[in-house]
Amino acid sequence: MKKIGIIGGGAMGSGIAQVFAQAGHSVVLYDTNQEALDRSKQNLANTFVKLVAKEKYTAEQAETIQNSIEYAQSLDAFATIDLMIEAIVENLDVKKSVFKQVEAIVSEDCILASNTSSLSIASIASSCENPSRVIGIHFFNPAPLMALVEIIPAVQTREGLAEEVKALIQSVKKLPVITKDTPGFIVNRVARPFYGEAIRILEEGVADAETIDFAMTSLGGFRMGPFELMDFIGHDVNYRVTESVFEAFFYDPRFKPSFSQKRLFEAGYYGRKSGRGFYNYAEGAEKKAPNQEQALLEKIYKRILLMLINEAADALFLNIANREDLDTAMTKGVNYPKGLLKWADEYGLENVQNDLDELYNYYHEDRYRLSPIIRNMVKENKSFY
Repeated sequence: MKKIGIIGGGAMGSGIAQVFAQAGHSVVLYDTNQEALDRSKQNLANTFVKLVAKEKYTAEQAETIQNSIEYAQSLDAFATIDLMIEAIVENLDVKKSVFKQVEAIVSEDCILASNTSSLSIASIASSCENPSRVIGIHFFNPAPLMALVEIIPAVQTREGLAEEVKALIQSVKKLPVITKDTPGFIVNRVARPFYGEAIRILEEGVADAETIDFAMTSLGGFRMGPFELMDFIGHDVNYRVTESVFEAFFYDPRFKPSFSQKRLFEAGYYGRKSGRGFYNYAEGAEKKAPNQEQALLEKIYKRILLMLINEAADALFLNIANREDLDTAMTKGVNYPKGLLKWADEYGLENVQNDLDELYNYYHEDRYRLSPIIRNMVKENKSFY
């Protein structure tokens, strides 16, 4: 079994440690903060009390798993690890500094991975003497429960390493997808219109947040509407991701952030965690009833779905990932009811083309430009599946 070193004793690092320990690996969890390590150890103990009560594990198995995790405040504990996964703050300079430190301690064969959700793996790898062993391994939160893991080889990553990591991730009972090292990878890129187009519809006064959310849950089958989900994630997180993806894509209008969300972020109205976001979470506050006029709900649902389909199609067009990985990422990473390329076939690619062209002709904005792959497929009478 491989020995895994994890940097960061927060929720993500602790969750990744649990995943590998449950699969029989020995794990070293490192953090500079002893309190974070103590909290991580206690949270894991509490988790296994529940899992034993549910008869998922015996008391002996739970004890063995917990004992397989070493909690360390010194990076020297990484001297014998086979794989390092960094799960710390999303700051490129901090990550580069950490990789440089770790490289001086680990063996020459040790794989160095980052759990970043949006930063360039190539940039992180550039801090290392041997960048060919650097790769992205992006788990989703909470790591023990979420199946999807994005694997991101950088331009420097050696041939074959992505496949080796994929096999390891499958062995710990997770679903790996391989994606190019581009902003947002698959999920955080393709999901942007779910939020961005919903806010645009709100800002135009087409419908209120309650109605837009209702359209996407009732007609689209999404578990949460876009405004509920943004409030749940927190605007401090969601807005920053939108802003960073927009900047990283050289200010492509498709990823343009909104003033509505920026103002909530600036006001400290982060959503559920602060008591107010697009909705008010104060005690006794009630949501308005949605407008259930069918034509309006259809218009909202179709507009957001079209933008999501177009983004997934463009990711395929630009070889960000293959068809199966793109659809798996959206169903397993953000729990979409269907893969977007499969959904595109159901909607009809000619309908996607005509409806998006109609939006583009109305707005004359680049955000509504149709991906060339859809136009080509309509011309050749093809479908994604």
